[in-house]
Amino acid sequence: MDALLNPYYLQILMFILINAMLGISIYLTLATGQLSLGNAGFMSVGAYTSALLTLKLGIPVYLAIPTGGLAACLMAAVIGIPATRLQGIYLAIATLGFGEVVRVIILNLKITNGALGLSGIPSLGVLIGKQFSAMGYSQGLAGFSLQQISNLSVIAILAAILAFIVFFAVRLRNSRIGRAFASIKADEHAAEVSGVNTTRYKLLAFFLGAFVAGIAGGLAAHITFYIGPKDFSYHRAVEILLFAVFGGSNVVWGPLLGSVILTTLPELLRSAADYRAMIYGGILVIMMIFRPQGLISEETIRYWQSKLKTSSTAGEQPEPTRRSAG
Repeated sequence: MDALLNPYYLQILMFILINAMLGISIYLTLATGQLSLGNAGFMSVGAYTSALLTLKLGIPVYLAIPTGGLAACLMAAVIGIPATRLQGIYLAIATLGFGEVVRVIILNLKITNGALGLSGIPSLGVLIGKQFSAMGYSQGLAGFSLQQISNLSVIAILAAILAFIVFFAVRLRNSRIGRAFASIKADEHAAEVSGVNTTRYKLLAFFLGAFVAGIAGGLAAHITFYIGPKDFSYHRAVEILLFAVFGGSNVVWGPLLGSVILTTLPELLRSAADYRAMIYGGILVIMMIFRPQGLISEETIRYWQSKLKTSSTAGEQPEPTRRSAG
């Protein structure tokens, strides 16, 4: 049990949960057919806003993180309103440029400490540990050390937030707004002719994706103790997009699976450090050749649903017919 509760493994699990949120954020944007590479920029806005609010103003973490999400949403309004006129690769280039602009601004601001980044950010684990210590559990609880309890509590919080985001995304997909998103993704012109306000719905998807990315950024800032401009570079933007592309961008579960695999894979390849990037890139190339729709698609979901339905039907034994005496 102690091996499984190793801080290294628990931290990887935290990163998987945060990356899953980022995968959902890009899924929400892709739901309307918008190829955005600005989620790393929105993540940085949420991370720095939350970190500065706690460091400079002493605002509690549970208030600073949602505020970071709202700040990212506000920033999305600045770029989203003109960007909705763009499509395809042009939108991707514009949002990628936005992310780089945000990174350069952070790099040159005194309040963000420039290239040195922000350190000493209040940690969720430390704050939870202090609360348990104040309750008299400084030596641990039920055989778990204080550090293990703190890490497990952080994982529980992240899992609860991710579960709510996934629940929201699933409900949104099956709602009237989700159907409007799907119609815009299928054919924007036909959707507009049918009376769908494409601009409003595209902006809504853009805002939702930015808000979730900002929340993920705030959570990441209060888990890693430190954030810097390099954490939100072009590579981070591409990585977030890969979560959805690799796992499957047409269903909610695709980005979740993609984030789990692509977060775990680099750690598994540490023994082959010299060839890790080559193996990682080769897997992605093979994936795009043989499974361009991602690991999970709508057909995959329907297939397994039919399998489960068939197995449950086969498991039901028919009741024997009773003969009447006579």
